[in-house]
Amino acid sequence: MRVRSLGSGVVIRNDGYILTNDHVVASASEIKVALSDRREFDAKLVGVDSKTDLAVLKIDARDLKVLPQGDSSKLRVGDLAFAIGNPFGIGQTVTMGIVSATERGNIDIEKYEDFIQTDAAINPGNSGGALINARGELIGINTQILPSAGGGNQGIGFAIPINMARYVANQILKSGKVTRGSIGVIVQDVTPALAQAFKLENVQGALISQVAVNGPAARTGIQRGDVVSAMNGAPIRDMNDLRVRLAMARPGTTAKLKLLRDGKEQELPVEIALLPEPSANPQKPRQNESAIAGVQLQDLNAQMLRELGLPPEIQGVIVANIPDGSPAEAAGLNRGDVIQEVNRNPVANMNDFRKAVAAAESRQLLLLINRGGTTMFVALGGQ
Repeated sequence: MRVRSLGSGVVIRNDGYILTNDHVVASASEIKVALSDRREFDAKLVGVDSKTDLAVLKIDARDLKVLPQGDSSKLRVGDLAFAIGNPFGIGQTVTMGIVSATERGNIDIEKYEDFIQTDAAINPGNSGGALINARGELIGINTQILPSAGGGNQGIGFAIPINMARYVANQILKSGKVTRGSIGVIVQDVTPALAQAFKLENVQGALISQVAVNGPAARTGIQRGDVVSAMNGAPIRDMNDLRVRLAMARPGTTAKLKLLRDGKEQELPVEIALLPEPSANPQKPRQNESAIAGVQLQDLNAQMLRELGLPPEIQGVIVANIPDGSPAEAAGLNRGDVIQEVNRNPVANMNDFRKAVAAAESRQLLLLINRGGTTMFVALGGQ
């Protein structure tokens, strides 16, 4: 059985190169491109980047008209935006709206998210089409709508900013794939509970929960528990913001990171390395507002470490059970987590854990846990 799908695209070079969404051409055995002048071409897939949902196509055409590209970093909320595409296959259509938000992330649509949000109607078939500004400049590639039970346009659409799309397309055109930067850290968002635990004034930045041994960050002196507040002078809002900025940094270059450590600010230069594949992703701990009461803990042993797939040198106490609906569960603590630190103090066994809890100056506990080989912070109690 032959299955057909429709999408849109944007000509980015007059010699036949077209940018569209990866999901528009995914698993396609044959790709056809119809231009606005009704000419049709067989298209060759040059390369894709599933992490940003982008793909580059090539058709055998010359002297095509190309939209001028804008600078998506200069977009402001309220700017006019026009979405161009082929919704529902009815033909080229333009819808008008505004830029509802910029730098929108944590939508869980793609791995790297820095979306332009718009209320210009984006419907099935618009994917891969152009988002332009009032000057006719290409500012984004329409990619998704916010899923809903009713389906169709809900006035919340997302476009990949042209600065990111251009970066990805240029790499695909150069080498057929996309390489990304890394400094060898795992980060997590700063929640209100973690901000209180780390005595931070703002719930902003990216908290470093793990540093790779001998990685660029470790060599520079970056430590677990540091909070990255800026990169190359640009403020870092959250975990997603830092991940996107590092991913778009060219390996071999140097970035300046502004850090908060124990309430003191410092700036460190760190070399950008090539991001290995696959990369580890931290799980998001949820906010906690209470204590660890009701959680069953016990000492680790060699058999448990083997079952958890952890190296034998790991020390700490294991979470044996958590009552359903308990505050600790709501905070993000899971059965099988290994608690390695309490309030930044290492714990090797239950005796250490009890002493650390007893020595806490308040009801708040900042736990460093190891989950499947990845460390992250969880804050319990406080307020």
